[in-house]
Amino acid sequence: MDKASVIGIILGIIAIGLGMVLKGVGIVALLNPAAILIILLGTVATVLISFPMRTIKKIPHLFKVIFKEETSIDMNRLIEMFSEMADQTRKEGLLSLEKEIAKHDDPFLKSGLQLMLDGQSPEFIRDVMLEKISAMEKRHREGAAVFSQAGTYAPTLGVLGAVVGLIAALKNMEDMVVLGEAISAAFVATLLGIFTGYVLWHPFANKLKEKTEREVQIKEIMVEGILSITNGNSSRVVREKLSTYLSEDEMIDNREAFNETEKQEPGLSS
Repeated sequence: MDKASVIGIILGIIAIGLGMVLKGVGIVALLNPAAILIILLGTVATVLISFPMRTIKKIPHLFKVIFKEETSIDMNRLIEMFSEMADQTRKEGLLSLEKEIAKHDDPFLKSGLQLMLDGQSPEFIRDVMLEKISAMEKRHREGAAVFSQAGTYAPTLGVLGAVVGLIAALKNMEDMVVLGEAISAAFVATLLGIFTGYVLWHPFANKLKEKTEREVQIKEIMVEGILSITNGNSSRVVREKLSTYLSEDEMIDNREAFNETEKQEPGLSS
């Protein structure tokens, strides 16, 4: 479970609920069937109109991605792995890596290693793997667009709900008590629209985009690692090249790990 997503939603609900209480508004005011119907069902309707069914069918999976704890590959360990492969290749030859394929579960990595062992040119390997990354990004953009569009439509539907409520309120101009209650209920739709749009749907889209960027970065390291081994680069060159994908703090950790390895195995990267 992605704790950040869960905690964020809980804090958002608490912020709105507590804010309403401090303003003297009862939480029960939110239980407005008409407003809920207009916002939720209306948002679903706009999403269905905006996207083909093949994209709509992915929504349950997208929720799973949002709330599932990220188990991405550690980039330092990935760089270390390619460095070791490069050293092994220079000592024992490219075919000595054949057993490495079975050790990995990542389909993208296994595919790239297999292309390398099949003797494909670096240009061909790069084109194939980058095409796979591009296709993955396209699929992920479609998923993020669903929530992004929902976040755009929901606040507007909130305004629509308020207008509908005000029309109903104007029918009770003679009774100021009923009029006040009707106006209050009308703006519940606006509140729900803004809340769902900017506390749920837009943040969900951003979470998917962020996870996609992280996954792309890892896959790009895989591509460069495989190409470096194919080109016969030394383990030191591989490490330096792949370290450019790391942040400053991650690069420091990577150098410390490398220095420790050199102490234990002198000449490893020669």
